[in-house]
Amino acid sequence: MDTMNEQFISLWDYITGPELWLTVGTGILRIIIILLLAVIIVRVSKKVVNRLFVNRGRGPIRITERRENTLKKLIKSVVAYVVYFIAFIMILDNVLGFEIGPLLAGAGVAGLAIGFGAQNLVRDIISGFFIIFEDQFSVGDYVAIAGIEGTVEEIGLRTTQVLSWTGEMNVLPNGVVTQVTNYSVHNGLSIVDINIPYESNVADAERIINEVAATLPEKHDFIVGVPEIIGVQNLEVSHFVIRVIADTLPGFQWAGERNIRREVQDQLYKEGIEIPAPRVVMYNRDDKETFLEQNREREQ
Repeated sequence: MDTMNEQFISLWDYITGPELWLTVGTGILRIIIILLLAVIIVRVSKKVVNRLFVNRGRGPIRITERRENTLKKLIKSVVAYVVYFIAFIMILDNVLGFEIGPLLAGAGVAGLAIGFGAQNLVRDIISGFFIIFEDQFSVGDYVAIAGIEGTVEEIGLRTTQVLSWTGEMNVLPNGVVTQVTNYSVHNGLSIVDINIPYESNVADAERIINEVAATLPEKHDFIVGVPEIIGVQNLEVSHFVIRVIADTLPGFQWAGERNIRREVQDQLYKEGIEIPAPRVVMYNRDDKETFLEQNREREQ
């Protein structure tokens, strides 16, 4: 009984004594200092990265703006992960007194075992590395990936975020990116088919279209060069089709098509060429022989 009392008194003295609280206070202070330094380093590194890319135009290595935005976000994320990981290791080693060597060795063995069951994660990271390394697409590009179309908001080593034009944010694992259609690399091509009724003359219709096409580059900055008439594309039941193509800035091919249709249709209507409508030609039975005779004469 006396021994238990002595142990309790010793424990109470240790708990209420200054040594424990001095040790705890020192440990908390060290943790705060380490975390504060980590936050400062991350913020400073972000500013340094921004400054480096601001001065990129003065150096010998030139990169596009789209690739610049991708690399900036990726470098900032990697630096933050590394700094916070180092801070976590320092807290375990210097403050809490854990043996880091055996801990890291155990983590390595555990990581090897987990790796066999985390093949999708490894595939996502490897795919993300090659997406960035090969510059398949960058932040700000309009792309079609795995049935999703939209603007790339962020590219990470594991996932890619694509914002649809209707506002949905799609988060795609990089491992599913097996085929990419990037609309932002080269100029787009607007393809417009214009229906003209058979009552109108082809030459007149093409003249009106050419007059309108000559004014489009001045009205719309995203149309590069004067749209070109390819010719009569199809002969339909009630009309023939004239195809027009135009080069546009990357990603603006759909806007180019809409504006070309609007401008051409307005001018065609003013010139008396209306939109063709379906029609039905009827013959009286009494006129059947006359009609057949006319066809035979045409064939001869």
